[in-house]
Amino acid sequence: MNLSHDHDHGHAHNHTHPHDHNHGRSLDAAHEHFFLGDDHERNERRTWLVIAITATMMVVEIVAGNMFGSMVLTADGWHMSTHSAALLIAALAYLYARKHAGNRRFSFGTGKLGDLAGFASAVVLALIALLIGWESFLRFQSPVAINFKEAILVAVVGLIVNLVCAWLLKDDHHHGHDHGHAHAAGKDQNLRAAYVHVLADALTSVLAIGALVFGSLYGWLWLDPAIGIVGAIVIARWSWGLIRDAGGVLLDYIPQGDDLPEEIQEIIVKDGAEIVDLHIWQLGPGHHGAIVSIVADHPQTPSYYRSKLAAIHDLSHVTVEVEARAA
Repeated sequence: MNLSHDHDHGHAHNHTHPHDHNHGRSLDAAHEHFFLGDDHERNERRTWLVIAITATMMVVEIVAGNMFGSMVLTADGWHMSTHSAALLIAALAYLYARKHAGNRRFSFGTGKLGDLAGFASAVVLALIALLIGWESFLRFQSPVAINFKEAILVAVVGLIVNLVCAWLLKDDHHHGHDHGHAHAAGKDQNLRAAYVHVLADALTSVLAIGALVFGSLYGWLWLDPAIGIVGAIVIARWSWGLIRDAGGVLLDYIPQGDDLPEEIQEIIVKDGAEIVDLHIWQLGPGHHGAIVSIVADHPQTPSYYRSKLAAIHDLSHVTVEVEARAA
């Protein structure tokens, strides 16, 4: 059996058979593990700015909600406080990932730290949904008078703030790549988590305004907690989607709709070779790693197959193993 692999990044391994590794955005790059997203620093700056804005509005809504007797407004304020904490997790994750991007003790870099932070933020979001639902349920049992005019004013200001923050955090990196494929796991889950938190705040503000307006017109005090429960259900659904997607990245799950395995297969099969083992995982937003084991009747060198795979833009770290097909 002729199993060949070789290293091209300049450090020795005591293997009885050479093999071929490659690291970095370009498959001909040096041995580096910088697998942060293309917009990492921009996203970090915007997250810190949103933290400052939401923390200020949080204090305003909590104070106003208690002054004017609005449960939905108070809930929105506390909701925003936990979002501020979750946004802080996101910002610190960006900071830590950037500071330690070159740390060799992280075998595949710090690109997935954002997914870990996104998962943690999603869990916080689920707890927020439970809190809002519970507080709204209690308010059904003990309704209180609401100062509608002032509460509506503060809720409108809160909505404007949330929309500004959502705009700042919106991921506009959805332009088409010239490599012509869709890799569903290439999103920045940390930014997505921050965006969903702010979007949940905006939803709560919209619901608060609706509940307060109709409550003031028709005296429906029950509408305030009812809308709070509706908001809790919607937020819980958003949380589940984020937990599912970020958790999938952490567990190296390749979601349906990601065509990277098919792309690799197509490139290798064109040369008359066969893939007998393939492992793919996400290294960071827009970065994937792969281990490809190939058999062929007339095998080429690992570097040959690696050069072919270089056409895949999102494939940033590759190990190629080549074996002659048994007679």
